[in-house]
Amino acid sequence: MDFVTTRSFIKPYLRPPAGSQPPSLYEPYRATIKRSPLKPLIVLPHTLSEVTGPIYGQEKVREGDNDLTSQHAGEPLGERIIVSGRVLDSNGRPVPSALIEIWQANCAGRYRHVNDQHPAPLDSNFTGAGRTLTDENGAYRFVTIKPGSYPWFNHYNAWRPAHIHFSVFGAAFITRLVTQMYFPGDPLFAYDPIFQSVPDEKARQRLISRFDLETTQPQWAKGFKFDIVLRGPEATPFET
Repeated sequence: MDFVTTRSFIKPYLRPPAGSQPPSLYEPYRATIKRSPLKPLIVLPHTLSEVTGPIYGQEKVREGDNDLTSQHAGEPLGERIIVSGRVLDSNGRPVPSALIEIWQANCAGRYRHVNDQHPAPLDSNFTGAGRTLTDENGAYRFVTIKPGSYPWFNHYNAWRPAHIHFSVFGAAFITRLVTQMYFPGDPLFAYDPIFQSVPDEKARQRLISRFDLETTQPQWAKGFKFDIVLRGPEATPFET
Protein backbone atom coordinates (compact mmCIF):
# COMPACT_ATOMS: atom_id res chain seq x y z
CA MET A 1 0.00 0.00 0.00
CA ASP A 2 1.57 3.27 -1.06
CA PHE A 3 1.52 6.47 0.96
CA VAL A 4 -1.18 8.16 -1.12
CA THR A 5 -3.58 5.28 -0.51
CA THR A 6 -2.67 5.12 3.15
CA ARG A 7 -3.32 8.81 3.72
CA SER A 8 -7.07 8.27 3.57
CA PHE A 9 -6.84 6.21 6.75
CA ILE A 10 -5.06 8.91 8.75
CA LYS A 11 -7.40 10.42 11.32
CA PRO A 12 -6.19 13.80 12.63
CA TYR A 13 -6.07 14.24 16.38
CA LEU A 14 -8.81 16.45 17.75
CA ARG A 15 -7.71 19.72 19.29
CA PRO A 16 -8.78 20.14 22.94
CA PRO A 17 -11.63 22.58 23.66
CA ALA A 18 -10.52 26.14 24.40
CA GLY A 19 -9.85 26.73 28.09
CA SER A 20 -9.64 23.04 29.00
CA GLN A 21 -5.83 22.82 28.98
CA PRO A 22 -3.14 24.90 30.70
CA PRO A 23 -1.60 27.60 28.47
CA SER A 24 2.04 27.38 27.39
CA LEU A 25 2.67 30.68 29.17
CA TYR A 26 1.30 31.11 32.69
CA GLU A 27 3.42 33.77 34.42
CA PRO A 28 2.75 32.66 38.04
CA TYR A 29 4.39 29.35 37.00
CA ARG A 30 7.80 30.88 36.36
CA ALA A 31 9.32 28.03 34.36
CA THR A 32 6.81 28.65 31.56
CA ILE A 33 8.19 32.16 30.96
CA LYS A 34 11.43 30.77 29.54
CA ARG A 35 10.11 27.67 27.80
CA SER A 36 6.88 28.87 26.19
CA PRO A 37 6.88 29.76 22.46
CA LEU A 38 7.29 33.44 21.65
CA LYS A 39 5.48 33.18 18.32
CA PRO A 40 2.11 31.63 17.36
CA LEU A 41 2.25 27.89 16.82
CA ILE A 42 1.97 26.47 13.31
CA VAL A 43 -0.30 23.43 13.11
CA LEU A 44 1.19 20.83 10.76
CA PRO A 45 -0.92 18.13 9.06
CA HIS A 46 -0.59 14.70 10.64
CA THR A 47 1.25 12.04 8.66
CA LEU A 48 2.04 8.38 9.26
CA SER A 49 4.90 9.31 11.58
CA GLU A 50 2.41 10.85 14.01
CA VAL A 51 -0.12 8.01 14.06
CA THR A 52 2.02 4.89 13.69
CA GLY A 53 5.41 3.52 14.47
CA PRO A 54 7.63 2.77 17.31
CA ILE A 55 5.60 1.61 20.30
CA TYR A 56 6.30 -0.28 23.49
CA GLY A 57 5.55 -3.95 23.13
CA GLN A 58 3.94 -6.21 25.72
CA GLU A 59 7.32 -7.76 26.53
CA LYS A 60 8.62 -4.45 27.86
CA VAL A 61 6.20 -4.40 30.80
CA ARG A 62 6.92 -7.03 33.42
CA GLU A 63 4.61 -8.47 36.04
CA GLY A 64 4.90 -6.40 39.18
CA ASP A 65 5.99 -3.20 37.44
CA ASN A 66 2.75 -1.65 38.69
CA ASP A 67 3.55 -2.35 42.37
CA LEU A 68 5.93 0.33 43.61
CA THR A 69 5.92 -1.17 47.12
CA SER A 70 7.53 -4.48 46.12
CA GLN A 71 10.52 -3.36 44.06
CA HIS A 72 13.06 -3.72 46.86
CA ALA A 73 13.99 -6.10 49.67
CA GLY A 74 12.01 -4.22 52.29
CA GLU A 75 8.74 -2.34 52.45
CA PRO A 76 8.77 1.42 51.84
CA LEU A 77 7.73 3.87 54.53
CA GLY A 78 4.43 5.71 54.30
CA GLU A 79 0.76 5.18 53.64
CA ARG A 80 0.11 2.39 51.14
CA ILE A 81 -2.51 3.26 48.51
CA ILE A 82 -4.12 1.67 45.46
CA VAL A 83 -4.59 3.98 42.46
CA SER A 84 -6.80 2.66 39.68
CA GLY A 85 -9.00 3.90 36.89
CA ARG A 86 -9.63 3.75 33.17
CA VAL A 87 -8.25 5.44 30.06
CA LEU A 88 -11.12 6.58 27.82
CA ASP A 89 -11.45 8.33 24.47
CA SER A 90 -13.64 11.34 23.73
CA ASN A 91 -16.68 9.09 23.28
CA GLY A 92 -16.20 7.31 26.61
CA ARG A 93 -14.86 4.16 24.96
CA PRO A 94 -12.01 2.26 26.66
CA VAL A 95 -8.48 2.58 25.29
CA PRO A 96 -6.81 -0.85 25.60
CA SER A 97 -3.06 -1.56 25.61
CA ALA A 98 -2.11 2.02 26.48
CA LEU A 99 1.20 2.22 28.31
CA ILE A 100 0.89 4.17 31.58
CA GLU A 101 3.99 5.23 33.48
CA ILE A 102 3.97 7.00 36.84
CA TRP A 103 6.64 8.69 38.91
CA GLN A 104 6.42 10.43 42.27
CA ALA A 105 8.09 11.61 45.44
CA ASN A 106 8.28 9.38 48.50
CA CYS A 107 6.17 9.87 51.63
CA ALA A 108 8.52 12.62 52.82
CA GLY A 109 8.13 14.54 49.57
CA ARG A 110 11.52 13.73 48.06
CA TYR A 111 12.32 12.26 44.64
CA ARG A 112 15.13 9.80 44.18
CA HIS A 113 16.89 12.11 41.76
CA VAL A 114 20.23 13.89 41.90
CA ASN A 115 18.56 17.28 41.44
CA ASP A 116 16.30 16.84 44.47
CA GLN A 117 18.45 17.84 47.43
CA HIS A 118 15.92 19.36 49.83
CA PRO A 119 16.30 18.19 53.45
CA ALA A 120 13.87 15.30 53.51
CA PRO A 121 14.90 11.65 53.93
CA LEU A 122 15.27 9.24 51.05
CA ASP A 123 13.73 5.78 51.34
CA SER A 124 16.05 2.97 50.24
CA ASN A 125 12.99 0.78 49.61
CA PHE A 126 11.19 3.21 47.34
CA THR A 127 12.25 4.23 43.84
CA GLY A 128 9.03 6.03 42.94
CA ALA A 129 8.43 4.80 39.38
CA GLY A 130 6.19 2.16 37.83
CA ARG A 131 4.33 1.22 34.65
CA THR A 132 1.52 -0.92 33.36
CA LEU A 133 -0.68 -1.54 30.32
CA THR A 134 -4.41 -0.92 30.27
CA ASP A 135 -6.54 -4.04 29.80
CA GLU A 136 -9.32 -4.60 27.25
CA ASN A 137 -11.60 -2.33 29.31
CA GLY A 138 -9.04 0.47 29.44
CA ALA A 139 -8.45 -0.24 33.14
CA TYR A 140 -5.17 0.13 35.04
CA ARG A 141 -4.03 -0.37 38.65
CA PHE A 142 -1.02 0.70 40.71
CA VAL A 143 0.00 -0.05 44.29
CA THR A 144 2.18 2.68 45.73
CA ILE A 145 2.81 5.02 48.66
CA LYS A 146 0.98 8.32 49.07
CA PRO A 147 3.55 11.00 48.21
CA GLY A 148 4.31 13.93 50.46
CA SER A 149 4.22 17.60 49.50
CA TYR A 150 7.54 19.31 48.89
CA PRO A 151 9.05 22.81 48.57
CA TRP A 152 10.10 24.31 45.25
CA PHE A 153 11.65 27.58 44.13
CA ASN A 154 8.87 29.07 42.03
CA HIS A 155 8.04 31.76 44.60
CA TYR A 156 8.47 32.53 48.29
CA ASN A 157 7.43 29.66 50.59
CA ALA A 158 6.22 27.60 47.63
CA TRP A 159 5.01 24.02 48.21
CA ARG A 160 3.62 21.53 45.70
CA PRO A 161 0.46 19.62 46.65
CA ALA A 162 0.92 15.86 46.93
CA HIS A 163 0.68 14.44 43.41
CA ILE A 164 1.60 11.57 41.11
CA HIS A 165 2.83 12.16 37.57
CA PHE A 166 1.10 10.13 34.84
CA SER A 167 2.40 9.52 31.32
CA VAL A 168 0.12 7.85 28.74
CA PHE A 169 1.50 6.53 25.44
CA GLY A 170 -0.91 5.97 22.57
CA ALA A 171 -0.51 4.00 19.34
CA ALA A 172 2.82 5.62 18.52
CA PHE A 173 5.86 6.56 20.58
CA ILE A 174 5.36 10.28 19.99
CA THR A 175 1.68 10.21 21.01
CA ARG A 176 2.43 10.87 24.64
CA LEU A 177 0.32 12.78 27.14
CA VAL A 178 1.52 13.79 30.61
CA THR A 179 -0.60 14.91 33.54
CA GLN A 180 -0.64 14.99 37.34
CA MET A 181 -3.05 13.35 39.73
CA TYR A 182 -3.83 15.10 43.02
CA PHE A 183 -5.53 13.97 46.22
CA PRO A 184 -8.82 15.33 47.56
CA GLY A 185 -8.86 18.05 50.18
CA ASP A 186 -5.27 19.27 49.78
CA PRO A 187 -4.89 22.74 51.36
CA LEU A 188 -2.15 23.68 48.88
CA PHE A 189 -4.39 23.76 45.78
CA ALA A 190 -5.09 27.48 46.09
CA TYR A 191 -1.36 28.30 46.29
CA ASP A 192 -0.06 26.06 43.49
CA PRO A 193 0.40 27.80 40.10
CA ILE A 194 0.71 24.50 38.22
CA PHE A 195 -2.71 23.37 39.42
CA GLN A 196 -4.14 26.88 38.98
CA SER A 197 -2.77 27.19 35.42
CA VAL A 198 -5.73 25.13 34.17
CA PRO A 199 -8.24 27.89 33.31
CA ASP A 200 -11.46 25.97 33.86
CA GLU A 201 -12.47 25.05 37.42
CA LYS A 202 -14.31 21.91 36.29
CA ALA A 203 -11.22 20.80 34.38
CA ARG A 204 -9.08 21.37 37.48
CA GLN A 205 -11.40 19.14 39.47
CA ARG A 206 -10.78 16.34 36.95
CA LEU A 207 -7.15 16.31 38.10
CA ILE A 208 -8.19 15.35 41.62
CA SER A 209 -8.62 11.67 42.37
CA ARG A 210 -11.52 10.48 44.49
CA PHE A 211 -11.41 8.19 47.48
CA ASP A 212 -12.97 4.84 46.56
CA LEU A 213 -14.14 2.44 49.25
CA GLU A 214 -14.65 -0.36 46.72
CA THR A 215 -10.94 -0.56 45.91
CA THR A 216 -9.86 0.09 49.50
CA GLN A 217 -8.58 -3.10 51.10
CA PRO A 218 -9.32 -3.46 54.83
CA GLN A 219 -6.30 -3.05 57.11
CA TRP A 220 -3.99 -2.78 54.10
CA ALA A 221 -4.47 0.16 51.69
CA LYS A 222 -6.87 2.98 50.83
CA GLY A 223 -8.10 3.18 47.26
CA PHE A 224 -8.28 6.18 44.92
CA LYS A 225 -9.91 6.37 41.49
CA PHE A 226 -8.49 8.46 38.67
CA ASP A 227 -9.89 8.18 35.14
CA ILE A 228 -7.97 9.68 32.22
CA VAL A 229 -10.05 11.04 29.33
CA LEU A 230 -7.95 11.77 26.26
CA ARG A 231 -10.15 14.24 24.38
CA GLY A 232 -13.55 15.90 24.31
CA PRO A 233 -15.42 18.16 26.74
CA GLU A 234 -14.49 15.92 29.71
CA ALA A 235 -10.82 15.64 28.78
CA THR A 236 -8.19 15.43 31.50
CA PRO A 237 -5.91 18.51 31.47
CA PHE A 238 -2.44 17.65 30.22
CA GLU A 239 0.89 19.39 30.52
CA THR A 240 1.81 21.47 27.48
